[in-house]
Amino acid sequence: MELRDAVYIDGVRVPIGRARPDGYYGSTRADDLAVRTIRALLDRNPGLDPARVDDNAWAATTQQGDQALTLGRTAAILSGLPTSVPGYAVDRMCAGALTTITNAANAIRVGAQDVVIAGGVEHMGHHPMGQGVDPNPRFLSEQLVGTDALVMGLTAENLHDLHPGITRRRADEYALQSQERVAKAQAGGVFDDHVVRMQVWSPDGWRVVATDEHPRPGTTLEALAALRPAFRPGGRVTAGNSAGLNDGAGCVLLTSRQAAQDMGLKPRMRLVDYAFVGVEPETMGWGPVPATEKLLARNGLSIGDIDAIEMNEAFAVQCIAFLDHFGLPVDAPHVNPYGGAIAMGHPLAMSGARLTQQLAHALTARDDARLGMTTLCVGLGMGCSVLWEKI
Repeated sequence: MELRDAVYIDGVRVPIGRARPDGYYGSTRADDLAVRTIRALLDRNPGLDPARVDDNAWAATTQQGDQALTLGRTAAILSGLPTSVPGYAVDRMCAGALTTITNAANAIRVGAQDVVIAGGVEHMGHHPMGQGVDPNPRFLSEQLVGTDALVMGLTAENLHDLHPGITRRRADEYALQSQERVAKAQAGGVFDDHVVRMQVWSPDGWRVVATDEHPRPGTTLEALAALRPAFRPGGRVTAGNSAGLNDGAGCVLLTSRQAAQDMGLKPRMRLVDYAFVGVEPETMGWGPVPATEKLLARNGLSIGDIDAIEMNEAFAVQCIAFLDHFGLPVDAPHVNPYGGAIAMGHPLAMSGARLTQQLAHALTARDDARLGMTTLCVGLGMGCSVLWEKI
């Protein structure tokens, strides 16, 4: 059977908030964040017939409370999609949205579906990472994983141990670069391409939020160097060179080429291929390296063929390890050109949608760019890389 093309039409997300009671979304439901993005996607694409949406795929890591109850289906109903639109929910931790996106693309490529909304939401203020989790005692009693595997910050410290050339200073310098690139992108209107306003309730009444809450403009290397290690004495991982705890939602619209043509929608990228891999849970930040190697080898490419790369930035050490491995400079202008999660925040299952939206912008902004990649590390030892081609 010949596979069809699955193409990216558009994507939106809400501003990322800080996961705390006085953050943007302290009084906002997780499913309402998802609903806002679906409605915005429909509003931005008036040619899209809602009745032609074949599925609504959503990811959340902690599927409890207001981000549970088969989120894809409930969000479809709440957003006003026709009752004929089904939905489902998945969990692959940080790769949640990239999993719904690749699942949706697969359904389109084999001809089972033509139009799919795929996204992810994480309200870490309402549902902290690990809330309600009951790890099987066999993990530790049978030494299937080390105790560090269940604490993401310690896995980053382990990655530092394996790569002594990635010093605390290098990690802080990378973190500063993330803050500076996000500030420049905000000032340049980059995020206006896909960030939509959200009305929220606060102790002072209703207000509208339009920009990410987590970035810290004016951050200095001296301020980063003064931060204490967050996970072990004498460690190198701090709150400043790690992603934050955040709330957010984002989704993308994928279609077949024919469906896009029928509805007058303009494709921006096609999904070429993807790879998910497993790595040692104790060093989960290494995941993007073998995932990317597998993806490049299967497609006869080298890292030099990739014109734009978006990765999640769970920890600075994760990104530097990737860049060092592939011989790329830490300040490579085509890797996270608009910054990443260290500055913007990392609402786990949502981040893959943000990466995809930023990659679409990056490829569109450069006439000479053709191939792009979204990649991230995943808790409990996994990695994911997705290859895209600009249309």
